[in-house]
Amino acid sequence: MKFLLLLGLFLLVVWLVSRARRGSTRVDPPQAPTEPPTVEEATREDIVACLHCGLHLPQSEALAAPDGWFCGQAHRLAHEKSAAP
Repeated sequence: MKFLLLLGLFLLVVWLVSRARRGSTRVDPPQAPTEPPTVEEATREDIVACLHCGLHLPQSEALAAPDGWFCGQAHRLAHEKSAAP
């Protein structure tokens, strides 16, 4: 009977020690941030200024010219007329 009690106590100590060692050596890999981009970041666009009037507008809505960006066809033509000699 004394032998079984000592064997049980020994197994309990071995189990506790192995559990403590396993917990202290466990290394969880660092997790990369998985946050999706916000709507603002996903729809961000460059803003340009009209060379004629200085209006700021998204690049997709502006008219491109060799000189720069314009808010409309009328301002592009006006700038060309004022820049012509």
